[in-house]
Amino acid sequence: MKNQKGITLFGMALVAIVIVFAAVLVMKLVPPYIDYWAVKKVLAVMGNDPDLKGKSVQDVRNSFSKRAGIDNITSIKSGDLEITRDGGEILVEAKYRVEVPIVANITACLDFFASSKPGAETSAKP
Repeated sequence: MKNQKGITLFGMALVAIVIVFAAVLVMKLVPPYIDYWAVKKVLAVMGNDPDLKGKSVQDVRNSFSKRAGIDNITSIKSGDLEITRDGGEILVEAKYRVEVPIVANITACLDFFASSKPGAETSAKP
């Protein structure tokens, strides 16, 4: 008599549940990261824009609002930006939190930090 080998129906259902949960998790967590990468890109472009060097804080906020509208950034508004002058150059930073509901009362809390200064993201502390 041969012993049967393979996965049982219960094992297959368990694997399917794990795969579905992982897929749901990925589908819910990817959009905030895409938004974060868009914010990083906009801030990097703003940091290299020579037209913004002599502008006021309100002009910088308006510039971000226009660029955010083009890139469809919804997680942060121009009023949430921290804008300072660093040696004559404008430094624009965005520090924000996104809460993503996963299932029932389980929520993923994502903290993001982006800056117009190159390399500032790696040195920022939460």
